[in-house]
Amino acid sequence: MDSDPAVGSAMEQPVARVIGTEDATPLEFWVGIAEGQYLQLDDVVALQRVLPDGEIVKVYGMVSQVRARHEGARFDSDVFLIEDGVLPAEVSEAAQITATRFEPEIFVPPRPGQAVARAEGEERDRALFFDQMSERLPIGLSRSNEPFYANLEFLDGRRGAHVNISGISGVATKTTYATFLLHSLFASGALGARAVNTKALIFNVKGEDLLFLDHPNVALDDEQRNRYRSLGLPAEAFRSVGIFAPPRAGSATAVPDVSARSEGVTSFFWTLAEFCREDLLPFLFADAEDDRAHYTMVVYNVMAQLRRATALDDGGVQIEGEAIRTFRDLADLITRKVQDEGDRYEWAGPAIGTGTVNAFVRRLQGAVRHIERLIRADVPNPERHRVRLEHQVTVVDLHNLHDRAKRFVVGVTVRRAFDEKEQAGQSKELLLVVLDELNKYAPREGASPIKEILLDVAERGRSLGVILIGAQQTASEVERRIIANSSIRVVGRLDSAEAAREEYGFLPTMQRQRSTILKPGTMLVSQPELPVPLVVEFPFPAWATRASEAGPLPGGGSQPDDPFEGLTE
Repeated sequence: MDSDPAVGSAMEQPVARVIGTEDATPLEFWVGIAEGQYLQLDDVVALQRVLPDGEIVKVYGMVSQVRARHEGARFDSDVFLIEDGVLPAEVSEAAQITATRFEPEIFVPPRPGQAVARAEGEERDRALFFDQMSERLPIGLSRSNEPFYANLEFLDGRRGAHVNISGISGVATKTTYATFLLHSLFASGALGARAVNTKALIFNVKGEDLLFLDHPNVALDDEQRNRYRSLGLPAEAFRSVGIFAPPRAGSATAVPDVSARSEGVTSFFWTLAEFCREDLLPFLFADAEDDRAHYTMVVYNVMAQLRRATALDDGGVQIEGEAIRTFRDLADLITRKVQDEGDRYEWAGPAIGTGTVNAFVRRLQGAVRHIERLIRADVPNPERHRVRLEHQVTVVDLHNLHDRAKRFVVGVTVRRAFDEKEQAGQSKELLLVVLDELNKYAPREGASPIKEILLDVAERGRSLGVILIGAQQTASEVERRIIANSSIRVVGRLDSAEAAREEYGFLPTMQRQRSTILKPGTMLVSQPELPVPLVVEFPFPAWATRASEAGPLPGGGSQPDDPFEGLTE
């Protein structure tokens, strides 16, 4: 009863057999590779074992290591004698297999001599649990251009949510893979009717690479188009993209601060009335060091006073009879109020010392030059300059902003989007938030308003359809609960010291080592149903990632609402 039937016709000429010189366990075993055959890392294999009662157990696995050596050699120098024909020896190749699935789940080891075949077609789908995914999302390709999938239920909130991507900046292609996932979600048909109303909010934190998502990539060749075809995806740019950029510093008309693109970009800012009414002051104090300071009580006392402001036209405010039109004027008024002996009790709070007030004022005044172009009331029709999620993909450009201003924009924008989803109630339509440099906004140590919002998204967002696709160079520097709530974890090229951190414990030892030499376009993807992370390649972007790659817009492009928008003064 030790002999086993074939796994398909491929078992008639097996690629390998289980060896008896190494222990075989249910979860890991070695196979000797047959003459004229080969196995490489990440190949998927299958075998069968017949139990004494006649029941057949199918065992599937993935190649996690391959070795070759001389059999008959005792010393390292024997290789020269063997090659000269003086010492007889044979070259043997063996592969280590990590089991991925048992059908039925009877965890018995394979027996020495049992034939092993490559798993192809339906057998490969079973080995990787693709057959159990009722809604499959393409996430990339194997090296032989076979599609890999993720279970959509672990991304859209039904059984899990959120994606976390780690890797070295510039090499790991974190943002590129995040946009590929968005393209797959929108174009694969996995979302069905939900795709129409599903939105993506992307924060562009470096360069102007994400300002051309709606332009086709002229560098895309036929080979890459065929890779999209293998995934069942169209090789095309994003069809519906809205782009927002901060106003240029010193611009009285709020011209967008971008250089590579002049059309289709809208500047964004908040009015002073919104700043006071929506309690945005704490987002100016969003560094981890601010949480350790004593002046946070002053922040909340001042915020309570600002709620009493009277709104004026074009977003201005009136506070205690004084009309305010610029953020600098507002900061000066707050400074006077908290430092004045007659107003300090009401504005700064009782029992607040002079040192604490001065620390608050230094921080507030230090933020003015970085923030004043983002909070204003000197531009007509300010509602035109509000970040609106009207397109399928909305890009908010931050790359020209100071870190303090970046934190403010991210915190306020995510909070508003999250609040709107919360007010709308549970919805099947998703809001996908793509944020790089997550360690800046949700660091492991300290607390801040932005970190609290991102934690809220990570812990409650799945029930509202808010999905975080976060990326960072080092997961060890990001709040643990955000990483822990991410069902799908992706790793690109890692620094060797970072790869050894406990945050990457989901990677087998060999994959940790491989993460330090991964090339751009290759990622390790871990998902709940698969016990082994997949080594995934994804095609070259079909959308432009820089101005030099941007082809003409489909349909001839579109003009901005304001024909003078984008012109320098």
